[in-house]
Amino acid sequence: MAKMVVVYRKPAHVDAFEKHYFGTHIPLAKKIPGLRKYEISSGPVTVIAGPPDVHLIATVYFDDLDAMKKGFASPEGQAAGADRRLYAPDESGVQMFVFDTREV
Repeated sequence: MAKMVVVYRKPAHVDAFEKHYFGTHIPLAKKIPGLRKYEISSGPVTVIAGPPDVHLIATVYFDDLDAMKKGFASPEGQAAGADRRLYAPDESGVQMFVFDTREV
């Protein structure tokens, strides 16, 4: 299973972020071919040390990294990526981690 974990920092306008994220971005992303599951954090995100600046964490799942690459290269994946740049236009508001997993 391959995952992408997306960490969104607290936006300047939380209500506008959430309206767009839940009303536009999630429906777009759920159309990406090969997407197996889409999860988001529920409730506050805390950190062990320091002040939390994280608003939301999203995790999307694909069968493997090739399926993820194909999904994001598709028109639906390109649309979701372009939309993400509307509400998180640069790396200051979002961090993305992509990796394959294995059970141990």
